[in-house]
Amino acid sequence: MNTIRSIAVFCGSSNGAKPIYQETARLFGNQMYQRQTTLVYGGGNRGLMGTVAESIHSLGGRVIGVIPEALNRSDICLRPVEEQLIVVPTMHERKATMYRLADAFVALPGGIGTFEEILEVYTWLQLGFHTKPVALLNVAGFYDCLLAFLQHSVQEGFLKADHLKALIVESDIDALFERLARFEGRLSDKLGR
Repeated sequence: MNTIRSIAVFCGSSNGAKPIYQETARLFGNQMYQRQTTLVYGGGNRGLMGTVAESIHSLGGRVIGVIPEALNRSDICLRPVEEQLIVVPTMHERKATMYRLADAFVALPGGIGTFEEILEVYTWLQLGFHTKPVALLNVAGFYDCLLAFLQHSVQEGFLKADHLKALIVESDIDALFERLARFEGRLSDKLGR
């Protein structure tokens, strides 16, 4: 069993088209608090990012925001929410800092930034650069098209089936947390290790 003390959560800076996205973000934050898990996130106060952070903070949980200097503005940052706000020079350093602070990575619904962040840590798992769990919380089937594309990549010989299986996908929050705790991160990676 893995001890998950902190999770980097990647999600949208908007609420999305369906109310269930924001409600699930709030419930996910509540579950993080109940499990005494620190939130590591992009430091924004908008959309699902703000909802997760507010949810944990309102209960007294720990929130660490990591934001690049260019986005460190009062209309973007949730200053009263973060227990700790780390300001870094670039987006690359933002991601590296978040990755270093997290024991696991979870994506809720989001856009291009969310996809880029979760796919990067998934790539790093595939390459053997880390052994931390990487997960999608598939709210209302949001990630179904991405999962179909990844399956297509397996069929076309560009992604190993066991690497696809290493990506945790759940629509239920409790089931997702259980799988994070049970994750065994050693893969036969692309580098042959």
